[in-house]
Amino acid sequence: MSVSEADIAFAKDLFHALPALSTRKMMGGLCFYSNGTIFAIIHSDGKIYLKGKGAFIDRLEQLGTTRWTYQRDGAEKPTAMPYWTLPDAALDDPEFACELARDALQYLES
Repeated sequence: MSVSEADIAFAKDLFHALPALSTRKMMGGLCFYSNGTIFAIIHSDGKIYLKGKGAFIDRLEQLGTTRWTYQRDGAEKPTAMPYWTLPDAALDDPEFACELARDALQYLES
């Protein structure tokens, strides 16, 4: 399963205010970059995730986001990835989505 063109267009619109926005298809999903730094992905199910690092993870968890995990074949426990869902409120508010993306980038670039 791959990301739909509608999902890609929606996410690009959400993050349009970020500088040097670019994308790259990867593993059935799509990665989002600003000035060459990956800050978000769209999973093949259409969910948008922000990359978390440092204290930004605390903020994401306070916003009620969910960490992306998946079950590897033969593994006893799920594997946790460094990505958290974009809060529902940000899905309807490009300004809030970009604010969160800028916060993510601040921690990722430090």
